[in-house]
Amino acid sequence: MKKKKTDHTPMVLRFIRWWFPKAEKFAPGFAARYFRKIFFTPLRYKTPERELAFIASAEKFDIFLNHKRMQGYKWGSGTPVLLIHGWAGRATQFRKFISTLTASGFQCIGFDGPAHGLSEGRQTNIIEFSEVIKKVHEQFNPVAAVAHSFGGVAAIYACTQGLPLRKLITIASPSIGSEVINTYLRAINGSAPTGEAFRKYLVSTYGRTFDEFSSLHLVNHLPQPLDLLIVQDEDDKEVILRHATELKAAYPAAKLLLTSGLGHTRILRDETVIAKAMDFIRRP
Repeated sequence: MKKKKTDHTPMVLRFIRWWFPKAEKFAPGFAARYFRKIFFTPLRYKTPERELAFIASAEKFDIFLNHKRMQGYKWGSGTPVLLIHGWAGRATQFRKFISTLTASGFQCIGFDGPAHGLSEGRQTNIIEFSEVIKKVHEQFNPVAAVAHSFGGVAAIYACTQGLPLRKLITIASPSIGSEVINTYLRAINGSAPTGEAFRKYLVSTYGRTFDEFSSLHLVNHLPQPLDLLIVQDEDDKEVILRHATELKAAYPAAKLLLTSGLGHTRILRDETVIAKAMDFIRRP
């Protein structure tokens, strides 16, 4: 008999998936406001046991932004490489990268973003995330950054805002603005009218469309060339392959590395991916 897969979906998300379509039907205005709230509120997952040793072994430092304290981490010594986690993630998700990089003479610099991991805050956004990236970069001047998922978008946005980063590896990173919103809607069983209300809210609040915060738009507004490696798994259900291929088409100078069967997070622990990333970092 085939073993039934365990559902690791947080209970709060299961409830939202059940409740949100009803809210859309009977109180669409309230549903639109609630969608805005949860869009900027990352879920905090419990740190797995296997990552706790990396928290304990790190040399810790603080980053302050908007009256909030962010938790920073340093592992090893040598040439610094910046690690940028994704939405609802944490620095120690890069544990396999950390082990390999430090064993090869690099120093790994990581942080838990605002409202993530051991850092303060309940809500955040790409603007705040990019400011933390800039602060950490200014302190350590890394030769490269490795960014997962949303972290890749935040890094590219930071580059358009003056971050002098020369080399970036994005892993399973979304690039298409409309598809990011659609992914959120699917996650909570939301519908198109809620997505449209959200787009209008962003324009009225920030004076910019959501697409203007997407990697597809941002790579065309980089103030200096970026040596970019795009890593994407063909079987990623959260960030589909189209995100990578369209970003590569928009920024032909980028290198594209495709994998298969790794999904959205296991790709961070794949030895081949880590080895290719190491080669890219070492390359002049």
